[in-house]
Amino acid sequence: MQIDDTDRRLIRQLLADPAQTTAALSARAGVTEATAARRLARLRARGVLKGQEAVIDWPALGWAVEVSLRVTLDKTAPRAFDEFIDAAREVPEVLEIQTFLGRVDVRLNVIARDMAHYQQVYRGRILTLPHIADIEALMHVAEIKTGERLPV
Repeated sequence: MQIDDTDRRLIRQLLADPAQTTAALSARAGVTEATAARRLARLRARGVLKGQEAVIDWPALGWAVEVSLRVTLDKTAPRAFDEFIDAAREVPEVLEIQTFLGRVDVRLNVIARDMAHYQQVYRGRILTLPHIADIEALMHVAEIKTGERLPV
């Protein structure tokens, strides 16, 4: 999809402050409120803007452990990916599921209140997921860079 400088200004301003009103956004982007509303609606309809979401500080809510699990699946079963992903979606502590091409098939981002809780989730829910051939855990230590901001 082609976007122009006006769309780029709107996207940049929206990234800077997603909670701002359309009036504030339009003023910062240098367009009328009607133009901003029309442009944003078009960007949403075309799938450029997928929505707005709350960013939750999980440790502030008592979820202190974050682990990235890299999973290799036993691909001898024709529906291994689908069955694994369907089952992983049912685990509330799994925040994110990504699939890959290569040695690792799936990455799960898992949170827990503490190490005892993580051990319970890992043994009782993760290891019971279907078609796991190999699994590697990477303990989250620090967040260095986050976000989806590219020069627009």
